[in-house]
Amino acid sequence: MKFFWANTLQRKVILGKVDTMGGFTNLRLGSQDQPRSRSMGVKLLVVCGLALLMTIPSWFVDDLVRERTTRAADVVKDISSHVGGQQTFMGPVLAIPCTIPGKPPQRATYLVFPTQASAAVKTFTEERRRSLFNVPVFQADLKLDAAFDLHGVPAAAPDGTGLDWSRAEIVVGVSDPRGALADAQLTANGKTAILAPAQISDKLTIGQDASDPLRLTLFGAGAGDLAKPDAQFTASAIMRFSGAQRIAVLAYGKTTHVTEQGDWPSPSFDGGFLPVSRAVTPQGYSADWSVPYIARGVRAEGLNYSVSGLDATALGVSFVEVADPYQSVNRSLKYVLLFVGFLFLSYFMFEVSTGKRVHPAQYALVGVAQIIFYLLLLSLAERIGFDWSFLVAGAFTVSLLALNAAWVFSSRAQGFRALGIFSLLYGLIYMLLRLEDNALLVGAIASFLAVAAAMHLTRKIDWYGALPLGGAQEPPYPPVIPTDPARG
Repeated sequence: MKFFWANTLQRKVILGKVDTMGGFTNLRLGSQDQPRSRSMGVKLLVVCGLALLMTIPSWFVDDLVRERTTRAADVVKDISSHVGGQQTFMGPVLAIPCTIPGKPPQRATYLVFPTQASAAVKTFTEERRRSLFNVPVFQADLKLDAAFDLHGVPAAAPDGTGLDWSRAEIVVGVSDPRGALADAQLTANGKTAILAPAQISDKLTIGQDASDPLRLTLFGAGAGDLAKPDAQFTASAIMRFSGAQRIAVLAYGKTTHVTEQGDWPSPSFDGGFLPVSRAVTPQGYSADWSVPYIARGVRAEGLNYSVSGLDATALGVSFVEVADPYQSVNRSLKYVLLFVGFLFLSYFMFEVSTGKRVHPAQYALVGVAQIIFYLLLLSLAERIGFDWSFLVAGAFTVSLLALNAAWVFSSRAQGFRALGIFSLLYGLIYMLLRLEDNALLVGAIASFLAVAAAMHLTRKIDWYGALPLGGAQEPPYPPVIPTDPARG
C-alpha cells in the first residue's frame, strides 16, 4: 500500500497536481511549468553572433557614404569646370621647329629649357557652396622667370636635324586655359608681348602614365630675333588664373626655384618634390622649393616627345578640407564591430550581474540604435561638421541606450551605470578617430583591457550553468513525504 501511494504521488507531482481528497495540497513545480534557460556560455555565443550580424546593416550605411562621396565629387567636378579645375603651369620654354631627316622627313618641335628658372605664386582662396557641399577655389597670380643660354644647342637632336630659328617661340603651358582671368604677358629682354596660342604647337602632352597623361595648352610669343645659336637672354611671364583644389608648377628649368604664398589654412604639399621650407598658420601658408638639375630627371633640351618625365617634377599645393565629413564617417564605420561588440558585452555583463534575462531581440534593438547613430552622424556631419555631429548624435544615442538599460533591468542604478560606461565608450571611439597615427595601437590596447576586465568579472561564473529566469533563482522545493491516508 505504501508503494502504491508513493507511486501515485510521484505521477501526480509530475503532472503538477495533487488531489486534496488524497490528503495533499495542490503542488506546482517551477521546473516543470517554466522553460529551461540556456547556459550562460551559450548565451554569450549567441550575443557574439548577433554582434557579427549587426555589421551587415553597416554595409548599407557604408554604401550611403560612398554615394554621398560620389555626389560631392560630381559637385566638385561641375564647379571646377567653371573655374578651371586643378591647374598645372609650365614657365617660359623655348620652342624651335625642326625637321628630322628620314623618308619622309619628320617635323617636330625642339624644346630648350632655361638654365635658371624662378617662379613666384600667390593664391587667394574661397569656398564655393552648392547644396551641402563646399569646394575650395582659388585665384593665382604667377610670375614665371627664365634665363636662357643657347650655347651648344642643339645637343640632343638626331644627326642632321635642322632647326628653324626664325620661327622660334617662347611658350608657357597651362593645364586648363578656361581659368584665365586676364591676358598673359611675356617680357623678353625688355620687350613685352601678349601671349597667344602657340603657332608651332598649341598642345604638349607629357606624362609617363599613358592612361592619364598631363596635357598642357601652350601660349607663346615670337622669339625669332632672340633665339639664335649661342645667344643668351631672359624672359618673364605674368599670368592670372583661377582653379579649384590644387595648383602646381613644373620644374621647367635645369635649376628651378619656386616660392608660393596663400591664405588657405590647411594646405597639403604634394608632387614630385616637397618644399625645402614651409610655414603654415591659421592665416595661410608659405613654401619654397628648390630643384637642382641632377634631381630633375629630365634633359635640359630635346624633342617634344622626349620630355615625358616632366610631369613628375610638379611642385604642388592642394587645398584640402581638414575635416572631410565623409572620410571621418567612413573611418568611424571601420570600428563598427568594435563598437557593437563593446555595447553587447556591456549589456551581457549587466545581465550576469543583475540576474535579469535579456532577450536576443533586445540586443538586436541595441544594435539597430547603433546603426541609426551612424545615419545621424552622416546627416549631421554634412551640415555642422563631424565633431559637433558626433557630439550630438552620440549624446542622443548614449541617452537612449542608458534609458533602455534602465527599462530592461528595471533599475535606475543600472541606467546611470550604463550612461557612464557608454559615454566612456563613445569617447574612446572619438579619440580613436582623432588619433589617426596611433589609432590602431590605442584601439588594440582598449580591446585587450576590455576582454581582460570581462575575464576578471566573470571568473567565478559557471558557464555551464543556466541563466536565472527572472531575478534571483527560486529556492528548491522541499522534498515531499507521502503520507498514508489510512493513518490520517
